[in-house]
Amino acid sequence: MNTKTMEGLVGARTNMNLVNTPMRVFKEARRKGNTAAMERAMGYAAEFSDKAQEYKAEADKGMEEDAREAREKAKLQCEEAIRKRGEEQEKPEDRIDEGKVLLKDGIDSESTGHDEIKADAVREPVIYTKTGEVVVAEQEAGISVFV
Repeated sequence: MNTKTMEGLVGARTNMNLVNTPMRVFKEARRKGNTAAMERAMGYAAEFSDKAQEYKAEADKGMEEDAREAREKAKLQCEEAIRKRGEEQEKPEDRIDEGKVLLKDGIDSESTGHDEIKADAVREPVIYTKTGEVVVAEQEAGISVFV
């Protein structure tokens, strides 16, 4: 909170509380019919009320400054977030380009290609014994169905 705002709010509240005393004197003077005391009391009440209005204006200025600072801060944070998103979006494009180059180099060199992967997938079926030894399974070509 801005110091102008705090000072304005405290000053306005204090002066509004100070208005209560001359108003109490005014009411008592009116009851007694003392017009001179009534005029003095109203003068003091008006003075405190005017000071409260001045402090209110100061508090309003302070709140405007606070709002302006908050908007500027939000704007800077937004710009920073946009900048970071832009940087993050550039990184995947670089990675994609790098991946394409690596993929092209991998296919050109004699690394594992699609043919070798397919050859591995078409192996003969095996059976593992209780001891963990591999035994090649024999496939039977005929199927018998009884109805």
